[in-house]
Amino acid sequence: MHLVNRTFDELAPGDVAEMRRLITADDAYIFAVASGNHNPMHLTDSDLDGDGQTERVVPGMLVASLISAVLGMKLPGPGTLYRRQVLDFHARVHAGEEMITRVEVLEKLADGAVRLATSVRRAGDGVPVLTGEAVVQAPSEKFDHDGIEVPGLIVERHRHFEALLARARPLPALPTAVVCPDDPNSLQGALLAAEEGIITPVLIGRAAAIQAVAQETGADLTGVEIVDVAEDTAAAAMACAMVREGRVAAVMKGHLHTDDLLRPMLDKDLGLRVGRRFTHVFVMDVPGQPEPVMVTDAAINIAPDLTTKVDICQNAIDLALSLGMEPRVGVLSAVETVNPAIQSSIDAALLSKMADRGQITGGLVEGPLAMDNAVDIGAARTKGLKGGVAGRANILVVPGLDAGNMLAKQLAFMSHAEGAGLVLGARVPVILNSRSDSPMSRLASCAVAAIHHFAQQGKRR
Repeated sequence: MHLVNRTFDELAPGDVAEMRRLITADDAYIFAVASGNHNPMHLTDSDLDGDGQTERVVPGMLVASLISAVLGMKLPGPGTLYRRQVLDFHARVHAGEEMITRVEVLEKLADGAVRLATSVRRAGDGVPVLTGEAVVQAPSEKFDHDGIEVPGLIVERHRHFEALLARARPLPALPTAVVCPDDPNSLQGALLAAEEGIITPVLIGRAAAIQAVAQETGADLTGVEIVDVAEDTAAAAMACAMVREGRVAAVMKGHLHTDDLLRPMLDKDLGLRVGRRFTHVFVMDVPGQPEPVMVTDAAINIAPDLTTKVDICQNAIDLALSLGMEPRVGVLSAVETVNPAIQSSIDAALLSKMADRGQITGGLVEGPLAMDNAVDIGAARTKGLKGGVAGRANILVVPGLDAGNMLAKQLAFMSHAEGAGLVLGARVPVILNSRSDSPMSRLASCAVAAIHHFAQQGKRR
């Protein structure tokens, strides 16, 4: 941005400058971190003043800082220093409102200072939210240069999961078999989802161990059904039986190996197979991304062949539709052109063509795409890629488990994403959490399962 100031000698009474700025919820979080003001009225949907309205009021001093921006960037501009500011607040500001900030020179003082009228008003209705008067030391030296480059900030907030939780809470609680919840993380995750009204847990496993963990963590198991089963695999088989009997509509992994959980589900006679391969999807809430990003398959299919990748794509598309997303599948490879020496590029091209021919339905499928031109529109344009997916993919189909696991963990541990893990292709959603998952990840996994289950039920009707 090019900045030009007005020196003291160039200023005259009546000079005016304005700036427009949309106030966002992220601005309030950034202000909280920078100022140390964590007042819940600015950060949560709560009614702390008893007026019947949820708050999320933008901090008054954040609004006032808009005046400083006009003074420092426009009038007088670079080199300006505050000496005094008087503020009168007339109305509250909420996230999503656009503000117009105005300063007007009233008087030039003898010592190089300038007195200005300052105001902030809503752009929509013109209502003044703040008025006042500033005295600043005006610059004496001319500045006419490009401004300083300021690094971009990404707020580590998981707003997509918050939205999914808001969608899941009004749904009927999903009866869920929780297999072997005999460690603090798995038990607390299930009980947290129950407290939120998202699931009704049925705890299956060693009853004594489950009760011991509850006592250790202070968890209340009052009214929670516990089915006493001694062995992990037997507990997973019991969960399958409860699904077939219609007693539960989802299965949630507790403190057992994934293989032990899935083995009974794959049994042809007593399991939960319905014709598709079991595939795993991570629904990732990546800070700064405009919508959730899915990574598949990162946990079950080690080196999927083309037939398995068809089910991987279709399962992910079906889930995306349940979540209200517009499925855009980017089939990843190391390159964005077909290379006969790279099998993943051949598979990607075939999947893309299969989607064109209606063998994969419900979403756009394009490949091969490298990671950069799958998710970054600038990279896609640089490579001359067109279509509805390149640069805008929200489902990333990886070549194999190694790549998927690395990608998902990079997003979690370097990009500060939260991930909801789900196994699809079974008769019911299977909630698959790892031991390192946060409470938000566990809660979001239950929310995704509930939303998907009831969306699929609606389709069957």
